[in-house]
Amino acid sequence: MKMMKCRLGDLVDITRGASLSSEYFATEGKYVRLTCGNFDYKNNCFKLNTSKDDLYYIGDFKPQFLMEEGDIITPLTEQAVGLLGSCAIIPEGGKYIQSQDVAKVVCKEGLIDKDFAFYLISSDIVKRQLSASAQQTKIRHTSPDKIKDCVVWLPSLQEQRSIGSFLRSIDRKIGVCRGVCRVLEGMARELYEYWFVQFDFPDPQGRPYRASGGRMTWNPSLKRDIPQGWSSGTLSDMANVTMGQSPDGSSYNDEGIGTVFYQGCSDFGIRFPKPRLYTTEPKRFAKKGEILMSVRAPVGTLNIANSDCCIGRGLSALSSKHNSMTYLYYMLDDLRAAFDVQNTSGTTFGSITKDELLNLPAILPANDAIEAFEKVCNPIFQKQMQLGEEIATLSRLRDELLPVLMSGQASLLP
Repeated sequence: MKMMKCRLGDLVDITRGASLSSEYFATEGKYVRLTCGNFDYKNNCFKLNTSKDDLYYIGDFKPQFLMEEGDIITPLTEQAVGLLGSCAIIPEGGKYIQSQDVAKVVCKEGLIDKDFAFYLISSDIVKRQLSASAQQTKIRHTSPDKIKDCVVWLPSLQEQRSIGSFLRSIDRKIGVCRGVCRVLEGMARELYEYWFVQFDFPDPQGRPYRASGGRMTWNPSLKRDIPQGWSSGTLSDMANVTMGQSPDGSSYNDEGIGTVFYQGCSDFGIRFPKPRLYTTEPKRFAKKGEILMSVRAPVGTLNIANSDCCIGRGLSALSSKHNSMTYLYYMLDDLRAAFDVQNTSGTTFGSITKDELLNLPAILPANDAIEAFEKVCNPIFQKQMQLGEEIATLSRLRDELLPVLMSGQASLLP
């Protein structure tokens, strides 16, 4: 494949966003300001920023900074290692304001395909150059000029379109799988809330228990009414817990040698862990399908192990004593409110010990309610696991093909 050496600045325009005054930040409004929190840099896509609650902007701004659907953006500040060079596509026009930490990428017509440009900027070829030129402060920065100064190799426009379309089709499929996972997650979570928070699980006649006049009794330990026949206890009555133990750092690698290793919640994907490290000297294990929960800040983050794996000090693995991983998962999610300052200990970041975890107060439902919930929700969990494996396979395919296609080592054209 014939490749041409170019500067990115010859192919795209890169512009910095507006300087937005904090006095106009608000918790609600019409326009949302973009931040580095809108980049899912591990998956190279857009995400909603849930880390702040003052993301709306109610001040004046120039119309040129209001983003359109399909616009490409890239961060100018590295608030997390690996962020520089990642890209995202604006999902909705007329809503997001480009801020000064975010650059907009506009392709020069006839020179570079838009989809190809997206993957080129987020490739290692560009990321390495941005990393080398970034200002070496505690939080590193780049600039539109530094991005434009990156040197790249460009195939023909026809080849670009073929590569861009192919990679985009993989990401669309991944997006569909993630969307189905979120819908399934919402269904199971809503059912849990209905049955075990509102106590409207089906009674023997199939009617919602509490709404149909099911008998409730006062529980002094929980200080609330619960269904008759249910009781109170602790997490130790519901779950087996294994606390992680990190292997020696010299055993780590990112080349896939040994056992998949998860250190903490920073390794988590949206719903399933994404392997980032491996170890040749595993210590504490979690089995496929077990619940992984972070025991260091942010305490209580949950995930599901999609393979047998080694877990580090930042994680615990939990399995159900009642043969219902689905109920245990949502019960743990419901208990997250208990993981506050009063219930954590350790460093400034916060942590929770095994004893503190096992002694968390919990409602103990009747076994038939748990069994009925498992019967309904286990197929949902299994479908999510299947989709998670498909996402992992597609992501691996995309990540392996990206550098090969961008370097011209392979062509998609006959």
